Parts: sequence; structure tokens; C-alpha cells
Amino acid sequence: MTRSVYVTGIGRSDGRQVVELGVMELLTRQVDRVGVFRPLVHDGPDRLYDLLRSRYRLSQPASTVFGMGYEEAAALQAEQGTDELVSRLVERYHQVAGAYEAVLVLGTDFADTGLPAELALNARLANEFGAAVLPVVAARDQAPDAVVAEVRNAHHAYASLGADLIAMVANRVADPKAAEAVRGLAERLPEPVYVLPEEPALAAPTVAQVKETTGAEVLLGDHAGLARDVRHLVFGGAHLPAFLPALTEGSLVITPGDRSDLIIGALAAHSAGSPAIAGVLLTLDEHPGEQTLALASRLAPGTPVMVVPEGSMETADALLSLEGKLTAATPRKAEIALGLFETHVDAAQLSQRLSVERSERVTPMMFEHELVERSRAARRHIVLPEGDEERVLRAAEVLLRRNICDLTLLGDPAVIRRRAGELGISLELLADGEAPAPGGTATARLVDPQTSPLRERFAESYAKLRAHKGVTYELAHDVVADVSYFGTMMVHEGLADGMVSGAAHSTAATIRPAFEIIRTKPDAEIVSSVFFMCLADRVLVYGDCAVVPDPDAEQLADIAIQSATTAARFGVEPRIAMLSYSTGTSGSGADVDKVRRATELVRERRPDLLAEGPIQYDAAVEPSVAATKLPGSKVAGQATVLVFPDLNTGNNTYKAVQRSAGAVAVGPVLQGLRKPVNDLSRGALVQDIVNTVAITAVQAQGETAPGGA
Repeated sequence: MTRSVYVTGIGRSDGRQVVELGVMELLTRQVDRVGVFRPLVHDGPDRLYDLLRSRYRLSQPASTVFGMGYEEAAALQAEQGTDELVSRLVERYHQVAGAYEAVLVLGTDFADTGLPAELALNARLANEFGAAVLPVVAARDQAPDAVVAEVRNAHHAYASLGADLIAMVANRVADPKAAEAVRGLAERLPEPVYVLPEEPALAAPTVAQVKETTGAEVLLGDHAGLARDVRHLVFGGAHLPAFLPALTEGSLVITPGDRSDLIIGALAAHSAGSPAIAGVLLTLDEHPGEQTLALASRLAPGTPVMVVPEGSMETADALLSLEGKLTAATPRKAEIALGLFETHVDAAQLSQRLSVERSERVTPMMFEHELVERSRAARRHIVLPEGDEERVLRAAEVLLRRNICDLTLLGDPAVIRRRAGELGISLELLADGEAPAPGGTATARLVDPQTSPLRERFAESYAKLRAHKGVTYELAHDVVADVSYFGTMMVHEGLADGMVSGAAHSTAATIRPAFEIIRTKPDAEIVSSVFFMCLADRVLVYGDCAVVPDPDAEQLADIAIQSATTAARFGVEPRIAMLSYSTGTSGSGADVDKVRRATELVRERRPDLLAEGPIQYDAAVEPSVAATKLPGSKVAGQATVLVFPDLNTGNNTYKAVQRSAGAVAVGPVLQGLRKPVNDLSRGALVQDIVNTVAITAVQAQGETAPGGA
């Protein structure tokens, strides 16, 4: 039976998109097919639905998402009554519910809807849909007593109308006393009450929004610059010495275009990293001269410089009430919103109250969610050697916002801070030795291998480890200053639980230090790797596609056993296919014999594992082919761990599947090391880095990692 969740409110400006996004995240963790239904909609694009469709790869036809427009609904209600309106919306809802395991219903927005008794209409629709109700109450700029009264009244209103309440949310709570008062109220209500604080990074508009609102012309700047958050407005009218102290992190400088001194001064301050501004908005349609613009572009590449025809006062009126929006074009804000939701909502409790039956199979999206949940359950500390790389910084923001792990970023702290500022990335970066603030959320520390006090300690340790290779202290002192070696030494010395690198370094530069310093586990013959191949409807494990060029039978068996262990740890039930160009006894030759012998070794060493080989790829994954070639096999047609006979075959196959089938390839994930170190593709996307770090964190939790699929 479909389980629906109806997210609604009691008035406008409650910021419930954060809650709707968070609930969608919870639903997609548990079931494969989640539908979206908005009973009533305004004309024009629906920003939240566009975000959900993009983020969660929804294939639901847009025609089924929306019930009807507000104008049509108001006219129908006036002419034929509420019963007829509800009847038509219920009919359209069931067209969605019949096709999905769960449905997220987005309630009315209480903004210029033309509908009387809107709260009662939401309650009735939820009842008719058979949906659980999650009301969101706006608490911004309200005193503690007022917030408590709003939550209590909303609870009474929906409960008295027969709504099946699963929780209440007080959103945008800025006053700590108000938050405490609402938590006190929760003890007197039968349902949980969650308190989401005001998050300035969500409320802040982007430079692109400023451009759209004011109709500004962009003179300088790139896409990343337009994505920066505008946290403050600074109006430039004073002389430069008085103006510079007014600049703050994320400020948008608004000044007449003929004030070249303020333009250059603001951009020079940004370039120096103190502070990193969002951009410059010039008024009165005054364009700076070519020399000024040329200097500006060199001082702060990518920083937006825009111009509007209006004066400063008119521009201020347009911008003072402007707030940030969750849209498909602002993925950073979506991550911030999810981090806020996951930090302040008891996900396990709410998931239980949602009562959605978990799907039996593991889909790619469920696999990614599981990574995040498990890494967060027992947070680990991961070192990222490429601290000033853009994709790494963007991934670090996601990792910290979602409380996935603690981080150490290696590199020159001044360069990293300046780079983060240029990219508009909001990171709370601790200096080397600086204690984190109380609160228990994930933190990031900056360490410069060149100047860190750890360099001498690491040099001594590395010299001892490599003394048999003639490494002296002096040589070791130079070696450990390299970020890859320094990061690996942090893992070796227990100062970090794992390392992820490779976005800007070769595979050899990442894994050579691991081979030298961390070395293999006692029960592993070799270090090998797997890719998690996230296909449209399942997750497969490919090994080895990155490390061992031409394994012999014993090594191939070791790769298979390691890959099965890795698969099981990440919720993929291992059924091993030892791949070859022939299936069963149909072929012969040295290559087939190697695979046949490796399969026998797997069965001898791990009789608890299901393994089949030699077997061709199609017989391994396609039931109809398996029924012909290997009838009765417990693996053929349903293999989940595919072990390739050599690196040439494995590497080409994973790339062919990745590109031709549109699969997401997560990895390579190294296995067999005493402590986790993982390599990135130099073409890795931000989400690839997030996934790999989460995998590394789960690996660091050990064989008895909590959770599981």
C-alpha cells in the first residue's frame, strides 16, 4: 500500500521547502519509486519540483505531478463547492499513488491562493489521500511565547480536523530561548516536535538572484562567481580608508560606477583574502573604463562586477527583502538545507513514523543514501591532501554540512581560505591546533605539511619504515612534506582514519605512499580495488579495474574474496561471477583455466560465498541467458560481484558501461590495506568525491560497522 506524506503549514513564508526536501531524502532512502504530487499550483515554473526532479532523477511525467491551478480551483470551489474540488484532486492523486511505493504531497502555500479556509482544505485533502501530515510552523523573528503558541495552535487545528499527524516542525527559529521553549512543548504533545534554526546561508540570495531581480548587466565574472551567496550589502560612498573596514565576508558592494577607487579597493581586499566579497554592483549605469575593468579582472578573476541603471536607494529597495531560494540552479543550497534537516531532525524516529516498507533491492540512490547514513552514524576523520582544489573544497562543504565526517585539508592555509572565498564556499576552517567549537558537528582543520610541527615526527617514522631502502632522516624530511605522503602518515600514525586523493594527482602518487607506509592486511595477499557501478536499477561491484594488471589464480581468488567482503559491507549481497570468455565447461585454454582454478580457490577458502566461474558477462547478469547456459546456478543471471580476469578487461569494461549505460561509477575503492586510502579519478565530480569520502569513512569504521542495508 502506498504511504503518503503531506507536508503543509499554517501560513506563508514558513520555509517548508527545507522540510519537503528532507522528507524526500528520507523516502528515497527506503523505497525505489517515490512520486510527487502538488494538489494546487501557481502559474509558472515550480522551483521545488524542478529541484526534486533534478536531484532525485525523477522520471514521473510532469502532467501527473500537479492537480490544478489555484485560479481553476477557486472558480470550481465557488461554482460547485468544496466537495467537487476535493473529489477531482483525490482522483488525480490516485493516478500518482497507484504507480509509486510512496508519495510526497506538497501542500498549498497560503500565498495569494484565493481559497477560503485553506488550512482545513489541506487537512481534508490529507485525510482523503490517506496521508500522514507533517505541519511546518514559521518561527522567524518571533518571541518564545509566540512560537510555542503557533506550534500548539497548528497542532490543535490539524488534530481537530482528523489529520494523522506524524510530527510538527518549528522552522527558522533564531532565538535559542524559543528553541528551548518549543522543545519543552514537545514533551506535552503526543507527536515529536523538531526545531530547525534559522540558517543565514539559506536566507542569503545568490549573486545570480541579484542579477535577475535588478536586471543587472554582467561586466565581469563567471558561473561560480554568480553562485556566491550575498550575506551583506555594503554601500560605497566614503573614501577608501573608511570604506575598507566596512567590508565583510560575502558582502555585495554597491557603489556608483565612477568610483574606481572603491571598485579596485574592494577587489584587492578580496584577492588578499580579507575579506572574500560576493561581488560589486555598480549603479547609475556608470561603466568603469577599460583600464579599470582590465585591472579588476586580474585582481579577482571570476568575481562578478555588474551594473544597473538605477541609483543606490532604488537598488537597495529591490534587494533588502530579497531572500535565497531552493532551486535546481542552487545545488549548494540544497546540500545546506539537507544538512540542516539531518542535523536537527531525528531521521530514524521520523522514518519509523513514516511507516514506509523498505524496498528489498538496493537502488543507486538508496546506496548513496546508505553511505551517508552509515558514515554519519560513527563519524570518522578523513584527510584530503588536495585542499586547494575546487572540487575538493566543494565536496568538503557538502561533507561538513551533512555531518558525514571530520576533515583535514592539506595545503597552505592562506591559499585554501582565499580559494574558498573566491568560490563562495562557506567553510568553518580550523587552524592547525585550534580546538573545535562545542556542538558535536563535523569540522575541518587546515594543516600545511611544509610548516606543521608534525613534519619532524613523520620524518622520523618514515625514515625508520624505509631504512631498509636507505632512506635517511634528511631525505624523509623532504618526502613527508609532499601532501600525499603527509596525509598517508597521518593515517598511519592514527591522526586520521582514512585518506582520499587523486582529483589532481595520479593514481601512483596516491597509492604508492600507501603501499610503502600502510601496507596490506595480514589476511590479504595483494591490494586490489572495486568500482561500485550504480546502474539504473541496481548496484554491481566490479573488481579489479584499477590496480593489479594480470593476477594469477591465487591473486584472482584473493580479489574475489576481498570484493565480496567489500560488497557485503556496503549492503550488496555478494554473488560472485568469475568472468571469462567462456561459460562453464564450454572453453579451454590458459586464460580459462586460470579463472577456473581461481573459482575453486574461492570455494575452498570461503565456502560460505556463492561463486560461479568461468562465466561470461551476459550469463552472469541476464537471467534469460543464464537459464540457457547455466541452468540451476545460484549465481548465473543474478551476480552482483563481477571479477574480471585482468586489468585490461576490467578497466575497459567499467568505462564502457559507465559511458554507454550512463552508470555512476564510484571508485576505485582500494581493498586489502591495513587502513583505508582511496583514489579518485582526475575527472571526478563533486558528488564522486563525496561518495568516495563516505565510503572511506565507512571502511574506517571496521568490520563491525554499524547499520547496514
